[in-house]
Amino acid sequence: MKTRPSPSPPPPAASYLSTLPQTVTDIRARDAYKSSSPTPTSTPALSLSSSFTISTADTLLTEADVENSHGLAFPVKPPTSEQVYTTVHTEFGHCFNEEHRRFSSHIPGTPVLRRSDKDPPYYVLISTYMSYLILIVLGHMRDFLGKRFRAGSYKHLMPSDGYAPLNSDFDSFYTRRLKKRMEECFNQPVTGVAGRTIQILDRYSTDYNHTQTPLNTITRALNISSYNYLGFAQARGGCADAVEEGIKLYGLTTCGSRLEGGSSDLHTITESLVAKFVGVEDALVSSMGFATNSTFIPALVSKGCLVISDELNHASIRFGVRNSGAQVRMFKHNDTKALEALLREAISQGQPRTHRPWKKILVIVEGIFSMEGTMIDLPTMLALKKKYKFYLFVDEAHSIGGIGLHGRGIADYYAVDPREIDVLMGTFTKSFGASGGYIAGSKSLIDRLRIRSYSGPYAEAMSPPVLTQILASMASIMGVNAPTTTSMGFVTPSSSSSSTLRLPSPSISVEAQYHHPGSISRCFLPSWLPLPYELSSGFEGRERLRRLSFNSYYLHRGLDKLGFITYGHPCSPIVPLLIFNPGKMMMFHRMMKDRQTPIVTVVVAYPATPLITSRVRFCVSASHTKEDIDCILRACDEIGDVLDLKHGISRKERWTVDEICRRAVKLVNLPDTE
Repeated sequence: MKTRPSPSPPPPAASYLSTLPQTVTDIRARDAYKSSSPTPTSTPALSLSSSFTISTADTLLTEADVENSHGLAFPVKPPTSEQVYTTVHTEFGHCFNEEHRRFSSHIPGTPVLRRSDKDPPYYVLISTYMSYLILIVLGHMRDFLGKRFRAGSYKHLMPSDGYAPLNSDFDSFYTRRLKKRMEECFNQPVTGVAGRTIQILDRYSTDYNHTQTPLNTITRALNISSYNYLGFAQARGGCADAVEEGIKLYGLTTCGSRLEGGSSDLHTITESLVAKFVGVEDALVSSMGFATNSTFIPALVSKGCLVISDELNHASIRFGVRNSGAQVRMFKHNDTKALEALLREAISQGQPRTHRPWKKILVIVEGIFSMEGTMIDLPTMLALKKKYKFYLFVDEAHSIGGIGLHGRGIADYYAVDPREIDVLMGTFTKSFGASGGYIAGSKSLIDRLRIRSYSGPYAEAMSPPVLTQILASMASIMGVNAPTTTSMGFVTPSSSSSSTLRLPSPSISVEAQYHHPGSISRCFLPSWLPLPYELSSGFEGRERLRRLSFNSYYLHRGLDKLGFITYGHPCSPIVPLLIFNPGKMMMFHRMMKDRQTPIVTVVVAYPATPLITSRVRFCVSASHTKEDIDCILRACDEIGDVLDLKHGISRKERWTVDEICRRAVKLVNLPDTE
């Protein structure tokens, strides 16, 4: 692992720039860009204001780098991207190649993509089960002997002074014997912004992670593990400037004099903007994403109601349903036929024992499932809703802002009216670079939830900097129209509250007629909120959406062609790669992190996933460039051969990693198939 001294104190950005050599300009690329766009060539397609520093994002993590006075590495190797910059960009990778863009949408009238999960060879399954069996047997033997010969190390699991142990040795077995030993995969301390790259605080352990020894060094690595889907989690740029302005006005916390009753004018503005963004009548915000589900679901259903939940729904949904007191039934993941059969049975049989009709039936699904990367079949779900008259709750934590031609989530992706969905839930922690969540729907529903939900009287209000980040990032996706002034001198919103899609798409031959909420008037934002033209025009937001879609498709299909078993929809920014064997989880993580170009990944295992389907979950961002994805694919190709992970397709059907990188655009534009 390459380690570098930690800066103390953090150096200013100017010191970084002063250490960088002047690079040579790529004349041909600049001329090509001049002929295709009126934008000055001195600025990239994405706003420079959104940059921590600026460069070809493709060359930050190269072997040819130089140590500056503060110990951070910067490249001197000539860039390979189309556009050359004179500074190093660490938070967002610039890319001018228009071929590295893709529209994220489902073509109405075409079949919905349904991917069947591939099974590994039997020897992989048998070895996985055997690994867990050996772990269980040896672990219990160590517990049995340790309590008798090393009682001091097992005090927390044994009765003492008349007190029962706080932890059961059996209940905590998995945590102690497996999770604790691979804690490096989950609890990796970092510093700085979790953008395209991330700085890892190096440490080591000599006692199976019971204690950690810091090395006082930093490793900068390519970050493929954060929910920063659109790359708005940046320390510099238009959104950061807006947040800074909001802090000057409101302060850092919710305890300012401008706040009454735990909320402020910013909360009202944010809620109206969220409703406009989603395309429904009203919305309310919550300070925590998990609490949004766990506190609002009990306000929607109660005793005498039935909740039908996808078997792979998030823990926050399960927690909220348990608290509600409603009956709950599960249906097979993403299986609309199983859902319809369950609906028929539930409606015909009614409540248990009494067989009275249910007060209401609420079906809860996720837009994109966080561990699987799969996407719901929304058109079929809405057809079932009309047929069986149930209420539909869609959790859009991972889909809002990340998919759809306009970034409006799952309804935008399928080009359906969002008002057909009764309850839309989402979070601001992924695509918007903030925190908290929201519930959106009809005004009567939201008014009722404001009174009945636990989060209203008990939860803390969202802080002004977080609200400002939401406003700035959401407005940059929507675009802001200049307000119009009437003859009486009143400022009014733009006359068009919605617009028809007119963006050319490589996969859509005619103009789509889907009506989406459109851009917003400046009146929807606070007058003090500064937004540069690149953000307010909506251009940067659209470019981020297109780059995210390209990167997601490229990584997903590239891994498939290399022979790996992956889950999920290719449009999803979550790309799970199946590892199976528990012994390979730590190895994969370390081998990725210890490469010449370090790569940070997240390994997911039981209980977040079924026991034998351990996986590494790549989280793609618009901040990644095509060269970054190339780097990840090459690393996976080498490690996959070493760890025997390529069980998806036969050797004859596989592509070489060089062929994948060379034919990336063709691979991404292939039609979706089962």
